[in-house]
Amino acid sequence: MSSCANPGLSHRGVLHEYAPRLVAFEFTSPAKASSKSNSLIFVGGLTDGFCTVPYVSKLAEALEETDWSLFSILLTSSYNGFGTSSLDRDVEEIGKCVQFIRNLKADRLSGAPSASGKIVVMGHSTGSQDVLHYLHSPNPLPKTEFDIGLQYLVRPELDGAIMQAPVSDREAILAIMKFAKNPNEVRGAYDQLVSAAKTQPWTHDQMDSILPLNMTAKLGLPADAPLSARRFLSLTSPDSPALPSQDDLFSSDLSDKRHQETFGAIGSRGILRSKLCVLYSGSDEYCPPWVDKENLMERWKQATEAGGAKWDGETSGVVPGASHNIDGEGQKDLVDRVLRYLKNL
Repeated sequence: MSSCANPGLSHRGVLHEYAPRLVAFEFTSPAKASSKSNSLIFVGGLTDGFCTVPYVSKLAEALEETDWSLFSILLTSSYNGFGTSSLDRDVEEIGKCVQFIRNLKADRLSGAPSASGKIVVMGHSTGSQDVLHYLHSPNPLPKTEFDIGLQYLVRPELDGAIMQAPVSDREAILAIMKFAKNPNEVRGAYDQLVSAAKTQPWTHDQMDSILPLNMTAKLGLPADAPLSARRFLSLTSPDSPALPSQDDLFSSDLSDKRHQETFGAIGSRGILRSKLCVLYSGSDEYCPPWVDKENLMERWKQATEAGGAKWDGETSGVVPGASHNIDGEGQKDLVDRVLRYLKNL
C-alpha cells in the first residue's frame, strides 16, 4: 500500500543511473562515498518514490558514520507506475541495480567485484513483495507474454534481505470494503472491476486494458494512477486463497502449501546468503483487525526454515506501536533493528 512523508527536507547525496531511465539516490556525500564498502538498497511500496517513506532519512543518518551507504531506488513501478507494472519487472530492475552497485563499489575500492562489499535489499510494504519475489522465484524468471520487451537475466545474490510492513494488498482492500461507510457501493465497484478485468484483460490490439479510474478510486487506490486489468487482478487476487495471484504473498488465510512455494522456496533458490529479517508494524493501519501478526510471522518463519533458509530471530518481529510507514512511534526501534541486522551479517 502507499505511504507519504513530510515535504521540505533536503538531502545530500549522489544520483546514479543504474539502467536506462532508472536511477538510485545514494544518501552520502561524495567525500564519504569512497569509504563505504557496503550497501543497503531501499525499495518502496505502491506510489512510493524518493523520500516518501519518513524513516528512510533517519536510517540514512544512522548509517552516516558506518561503512554502509543507503540507496533509494526508483523502478518503473515507482510513484504512479505500479498499476501497469509487475513484480517480475520490479525484480528484474532490482537485479540490475544490485549488479550496478556491486560494480560501483568494486571500482571505488579499486578491487575485484568480490571485494565490493555486502549488499542488502530492504522492501517497504509492496516493496516487501518485491523482496520475497526476488528470493523465491525462478532465477532467471521465465519469459511471459506480459512484460513485452523484457529479457530476464540471472538475478545477483544478496548478502541480506529485509521486509518491512509486509501487509497484504488483497486483505487491505477487503478491509476497505468491510469497514467503508458505504460498503454496498464499494463492494459493487469491486465486483464490477473484477468482472471487467477478467472479461477483457487485453485490448483488441493486445495491449493492457486500463480500468476506469473513478471505479478503482472507490477501493482506496489513487484516482490519478492508471491500473491495468492484469495488475488489478494480481493485487486483489479475487480467487484467493484457493488460487493466489503473484502479488498475494502475505494474506493471513493462505495455506501452508502456498507458504512452502514462497517462503519455503528461498533456501532452494540460493539467492540469499544470510538470514531473512521481517519487521511488521504493530499498529499498521493497512493490516485488518482479524490478522494475528505474531502467528502469521511464525508461519512464515516455519516455512522459511523448513525450506532450508535462515530466519533472523534476533531482529525480526512486530515493531510496537509502529504505523505502516513508521512516521512516528517505532522509528528508533526500527532503525536499531536494521543496524543490528546489518552489523551481524
